[in-house]
Amino acid sequence: MVKGISRRVVVVDAPDEKLFEQAIFIVRNDVPEEGVTSRALVQEARRLARDCSTERRFRPVISPQMGAFLGAASVGSAWILATLLT
Repeated sequence: MVKGISRRVVVVDAPDEKLFEQAIFIVRNDVPEEGVTSRALVQEARRLARDCSTERRFRPVISPQMGAFLGAASVGSAWILATLLT
């Protein structure tokens, strides 16, 4: 189904071309045309594409070894506490 709506889009080349060729941004309809230049729109689209392409890695709060140790210590403590209360 095709609607009769026209949209303004900004198409920029992807900064990292390993996975993506282009990035397409759809400009909001409520953006005033006289307040924002087309150059500013393109610069913002490039900045967003560049920021999205940077690799973000998850850093765990504690190491896996410390997590295993704390888990074992809590289970051991619960076992000792249960033994003492019975």
